[in-house]
Amino acid sequence: MSKQWQEIARSIKGIYGNKDFVPLHEPTFNEKEIEYVTDCIRTGWVSSVGKYVDEFEKRLAEYTGVKRAVAVVSGTAALHISLKIAGVQASDEVFMPALTFIATANAVSYLQAIPHFVDVSEQTLGLDPVKLEAHIQEVGEMKHGQLVNKQTGRVIRAVVPMHTFGHPVDLNALIGVCERYNLILVEDAAESLGSYYKGKHTGGFGLVGALSFNGNKIMTTGGGGAILTNDEKLADYAKHITTTAKVPHRWEYRHDEIAFNYRMPNINAALGYAQIEKMDDFLASKRNLTKSYQELFEKIDGVDLFIEPSFGTSNYWLQTIILDSKKYDRDVVLDVLNKEGAMARPIWTPMHELSPYMECPKSDLFVTNQLNKRVINIPSTPKKGYVIQ
Repeated sequence: MSKQWQEIARSIKGIYGNKDFVPLHEPTFNEKEIEYVTDCIRTGWVSSVGKYVDEFEKRLAEYTGVKRAVAVVSGTAALHISLKIAGVQASDEVFMPALTFIATANAVSYLQAIPHFVDVSEQTLGLDPVKLEAHIQEVGEMKHGQLVNKQTGRVIRAVVPMHTFGHPVDLNALIGVCERYNLILVEDAAESLGSYYKGKHTGGFGLVGALSFNGNKIMTTGGGGAILTNDEKLADYAKHITTTAKVPHRWEYRHDEIAFNYRMPNINAALGYAQIEKMDDFLASKRNLTKSYQELFEKIDGVDLFIEPSFGTSNYWLQTIILDSKKYDRDVVLDVLNKEGAMARPIWTPMHELSPYMECPKSDLFVTNQLNKRVINIPSTPKKGYVIQ
């Protein structure tokens, strides 16, 4: 098996021009980023005030098709505030996939609410609406218009789907579940900028959605995130409480509630303003890389390259292979690829296996547990010849 994966590692490196080492994902910059960031430095507007924050928010809203975007310091901060303005309260439960990055669960915990883990779909790698409804029928009951967990007595307030590696979940089916059980939909779209469900951008289906612009995302602001919404009042409130709830005044410091210093700095927004101009090129490059990987893995028995679902268009943020666990040991594959210079990583440890979340409520997690042993991410930066310089 090792020889076979040494050959695969060499093939991956061949796609990237036979570099000695190919990272999992790295950002791509050119002169525009330098121009805008330099402008911030020369004018002195590098912190929480400046033209690029407002311009980036406008451009982001236009790109994603929502009415408003509020830029913040991280994707986790975006999700935290999204949940807060959506009405999640202390002791509420919030449905989410067990197979997600820990930020999804942490953001719920910041509000002293409780993550409630649900299984994922093999077709999307994201939350499975069919399994969610079956689980609700088993553990939930409606009381005074609210879904209550019969086992804990707590209100289940919201559902947070996460579009894994940029692949959209089945949103129409999920929206139907939310409507039947009076659940608020908050999208964790941290990984899915540039991904669409039936022609509409992800992050715009729920009451609010959250994006991430971390350094490894499809486009980056260095660190950063954004809250998306079609509700003007919620957007205004998000802006207010992410800027310490300071009441506008020419000189006085008055704050009308306990809030957060989550505003994205102008210098980060300048980077994002340049990056979002190139999103179409980034997406085209990602799809070209996917074609190269399809050609490579279609010849290899027991390895499937994960492809976008039929109802969605993925940004292919992280290229993903799924192993036949009877043929391949995940950790052996990871060891060989990394030793050979093709950086590879497993999917996240499922939330219910992490010590802070072991006692949280959960559904049957059969698919989650199986995928955890089989999913690997491989180098995903747009390949040489398609990288925008």
